Amino acid sequence: MTFDLVIKNGTIVTAETTYQADLGLTGEAIAAIGRSLSGAREIDATGKWVTPGAIDIHVHMQMPLGGGVVSADDFFSGTRAAAFGGTTTIIDFVEPEPRQPLLEALAARQAEADGRVTIDYGLHMTLAPPDIDKLDQLPDVVAAGCPTFKLYMAYGFRLTDGEILQALTAVRDVAGLPVIHAENWDVICTLIRQNLTAGRTGPPWHPRSRPEALEAEAAGRAIDLAAFVGVPLHIFHVGCQAVVERIVAARARGLPITGETCPQYLLLDDSVYDRPGVEGALPVCAPPIRPQGEQEKMWQALANDHLQIVTTDHCPFVKADKSRGIEANDFSQIPGGVPSIESRFSLLYSYGVRPGRFSANRWVELCCTRPARMFGLKRKGQIAVGYDADLVIFDPEKKVSLSTETLHEQVDWTPYAGLEVTGWPVATLSRGQVLVDHGQFFGEAGQGKFVERRLS
Repeated sequence: MTFDLVIKNGTIVTAETTYQADLGLTGEAIAAIGRSLSGAREIDATGKWVTPGAIDIHVHMQMPLGGGVVSADDFFSGTRAAAFGGTTTIIDFVEPEPRQPLLEALAARQAEADGRVTIDYGLHMTLAPPDIDKLDQLPDVVAAGCPTFKLYMAYGFRLTDGEILQALTAVRDVAGLPVIHAENWDVICTLIRQNLTAGRTGPPWHPRSRPEALEAEAAGRAIDLAAFVGVPLHIFHVGCQAVVERIVAARARGLPITGETCPQYLLLDDSVYDRPGVEGALPVCAPPIRPQGEQEKMWQALANDHLQIVTTDHCPFVKADKSRGIEANDFSQIPGGVPSIESRFSLLYSYGVRPGRFSANRWVELCCTRPARMFGLKRKGQIAVGYDADLVIFDPEKKVSLSTETLHEQVDWTPYAGLEVTGWPVATLSRGQVLVDHGQFFGEAGQGKFVERRLS
């Protein structure tokens, strides 16, 4: 049998095992795994690894903050950068207007993405205070392929505990999954006021206004509310051991609680905020990057399955936008977010697998397979017959020095400038189509599709 495309002589690396085989692709799917397969087109992967396409379930493309500030990557540039880094599926967010029906908001966000995305995507539905009156609309949202719901304990999206209880109950009743940004907003606002009043206006006071202990308190409160309601809960962007301990304790009680971390919490410490001028503002994100020592604890949490996946919370802002908080002498006005979407997969290999923190199979589990299983991407995240041919040909010895010149994110800085990784994708395929091959992009805007997700 001749396949449309065969990837030959590669080392297949999955979440479960590692072996030598050819992959035969027909149309958009993996059609065969074996030896000596023949294809109308063949790619020689000798000396390379072949993994499932990576999945990033936490990104913010073209996200408006108000005042003309919008995250720098749009759906084209962001998914193009993702493809260069081996990511073949993302999940972004819907943020409904106060009086907007949820299905209308979902359709509007899809309209922004469709025609622009170069890889496949899904969406989480954000539930802000005005949406508590719309909870009866959740069945229709789930039926439309959006079974995950973002809850905030911070910012203007912040829900009270009573509203969180209502939202969790409604999500439970549609067999959905709530995902949460857990911080204690009342404490944060008080500490911000105290610091600004005392003239402490620079970026170093950003992490000091968002203490680990109170982030953990918020995470624990969210876990307790979810346990009371009887619904699973996923906790976003964990960067400190205090939160990990809350997750571990909950899981020890048999509660279906999961958590994630991000590259910035694994590779940077809070000394980045001490850099002069706008340089100290660039890494501002929330929760903040934590003191030295927390990073190794996050690596250990991944190795021990105390945290289950790695995402990016990719939400880049250009230097001019980041400088607004510096010019205003108010660190709380610095737009929060960092770019990581292109480098995540290689960073986790280079600094996770190569030093022996965890295995290559665990790397694939963290970045590819577990995200697909947890978030209802039924045909993705695995190398198996019938699954989408979302694949990465990965050179475990390729060295890349990270910079704005080598990365493709639409932003004029990177938190990883000067960092060298060993291990980088040389080709990325989405549903059988080669998007990236040895540094050349062959994808097109609109090539990606919205994936209707169904939770197990």
